[in-house]
Parts: sequence; structure tokens; C-alpha cells
Amino acid sequence: MSDDTDARLERLEATLADHERTLEDLNRVVIDQWKLIDDLGRRYAVLSDQLQEMESRSGLRGAPEPPPPHW
Repeated sequence: MSDDTDARLERLEATLADHERTLEDLNRVVIDQWKLIDDLGRRYAVLSDQLQEMESRSGLRGAPEPPPPHW
């Protein structure tokens, strides 16, 4: 191969390696975000259940809130 072809091939290989590294980094970020989203979803479900249970115990479920004091 000519020097020009070798240089071009080296640039392509370096670019490919850089893109692979970037994809691996992005994949790690996405995985971490999905773990966080799953955790937040579970926490939301628990808090929602607790709130519904407290509302049913207090008998205030569905009761309208009083207007704010400035009304």
C-alpha cells in the first residue's frame, strides 16, 4: 500500500476506536440512567401506596381541599 493509503487507514482505525469508546461510555450512561429510573419508579409506587393508605385511614380521600387563606 502507498503511504497515503496507510495514513488514511490509520486515521480510519483511530476514528473507529474513538467511536467505539464513545459508544461504550454512552451505553454505561444509559444503563445507569435506566437503573435510576427503575429505582425511582419503585420508590414512587411505594410512596403512592402509602399515601393512598393514609388517605383511606383518615377518611379524607376525595375530600376537597379548603381554599387558601387569601381567598
